Amino acid sequence: MQQPVNYDSDFCGSLPIHLTNLIQSYGLLLVIEPVNYTIVQASENTTVVFGSRAQDLVGNPIASFISEKSNADFLQRLTDGANTVIPMVWEVGQNNYVVLIHRKEKFLVIELELKAINENSNERFIDVYQEMKYAMSAIEATRTIEETCTLVARELKRISGFDKVMVYQFDEQWNGHVLAEAKESDMESYFGFTFPASDIPKPARDLYLRNSFRLIPDRNYTPVRLHPVINPITNSFIDLSDCNLRSVAAVHVEYLGNMGVTASMSTRILHHDALWGLIACHHKTPKYLSYAMTSMFEMMSSIISVKITSLQNQTLHASQSTLTAGYAELIEAIYKKEKLDSTMLSATGLMNLFECSGMTISRGGKFTSVGEVPAVGDLDELILWLHTRALKKVYTTDRLSQAYEYAKLFEDIASGLMVIPINAAIDEYVLLFRPEKVHVIQWGGNPEERIQFEQDQRTYHPRHSFKVWQQTVRGISLPWRAEQTAAAEALRSFIYEYETTLVR
Repeated sequence: MQQPVNYDSDFCGSLPIHLTNLIQSYGLLLVIEPVNYTIVQASENTTVVFGSRAQDLVGNPIASFISEKSNADFLQRLTDGANTVIPMVWEVGQNNYVVLIHRKEKFLVIELELKAINENSNERFIDVYQEMKYAMSAIEATRTIEETCTLVARELKRISGFDKVMVYQFDEQWNGHVLAEAKESDMESYFGFTFPASDIPKPARDLYLRNSFRLIPDRNYTPVRLHPVINPITNSFIDLSDCNLRSVAAVHVEYLGNMGVTASMSTRILHHDALWGLIACHHKTPKYLSYAMTSMFEMMSSIISVKITSLQNQTLHASQSTLTAGYAELIEAIYKKEKLDSTMLSATGLMNLFECSGMTISRGGKFTSVGEVPAVGDLDELILWLHTRALKKVYTTDRLSQAYEYAKLFEDIASGLMVIPINAAIDEYVLLFRPEKVHVIQWGGNPEERIQFEQDQRTYHPRHSFKVWQQTVRGISLPWRAEQTAAAEALRSFIYEYETTLVR
């Protein structure tokens, strides 16, 4: 049977979105060599700020185009040795501009926002800062992830003025589930929707680990090329991975258009340095954000990430405490009764500890079970399958029938399986079962139509509709948590030591 294409990894995952050689038109970009600070490449919109075309800038030192003070500040910042993005202000003629300096390969990449700073910029920054302080206090007071996400959506919409703000979390397959939403009444609601992983493919997700936000002020912009197209020193494209101005993939521009969105801003949420979710902001019309506002989004990204991590750590700690206490009681009972299997099968044994609905101990070709478990014949087949895996560690799955097709016959009572190998060589195991948990996913459009190819099978488009598309999911149980697997590993080691001691 032909396997379905995984667009997230097989197709979208191979797109080099960081090597576009194009930028968005709300800024200009310079590539400078860091010895004589000569301009090597320039975007073809430099006339707006410098009064000179890109080809006239290339080959000249940057000092020829900015004020003496700006050049001195620029050189001083570079000698400070900072490896992160360096923000500063350049004076060009009568105007001041925000610039961001990146160290990239053997070059300095300069991003300059075309909108000049005016005398009210400091006041606006103070206003944004005050609003952020209020939001920070409110976020700190929340007690659950749902409460946090709801407040974040509401506050960021209020502060930023976007028409809609959504907070969504990635699942294990990188599908995004909308946990919270704040919107204008004329914006379509996606609350509770799930969007397929290919909507934000792996290359884009990887870039969020490097950059805290992605701003698209106007999807209808005309991309601006660099001059020359190829870096004359490296004979290759410059890597724009860390640049805010990096141009947007055509398929994503079309995707936003199909949503009725003109401007967007996405901010990452991290958990232990991994991408946990995103805050997605949408606007019906073009919307430019000042440096003060994008800085606020950067800071809020860190604050929200810390809060989400704190809440998840609290949940993990509570779960670990419960497991530790239950595990200690179980071990104590085993030593007290000197009966390993019967104690594990008791009401206060493993079923309670690991939140399962059935349990079987396989020894000497015989089964001892409690709760809801597969029939003896099905257990025989399951043991044969496990034998081929030669397990040395605890094995868990919340979708057994996807790994072991025969399990479709009993997935109503055993979609989830935890196997604690006692001695896999002679088919001795502790088997813990969880029942199927049927649930409905509300997709934002049909996930089977997430990418549509033209007849040439090369040109492709995103789906046109985001109307709810319901999918009933079967054959999956509640997932086994990492701390449960760790506790099961500890139990496996204990069983080995306990039985080894008895043999002695």
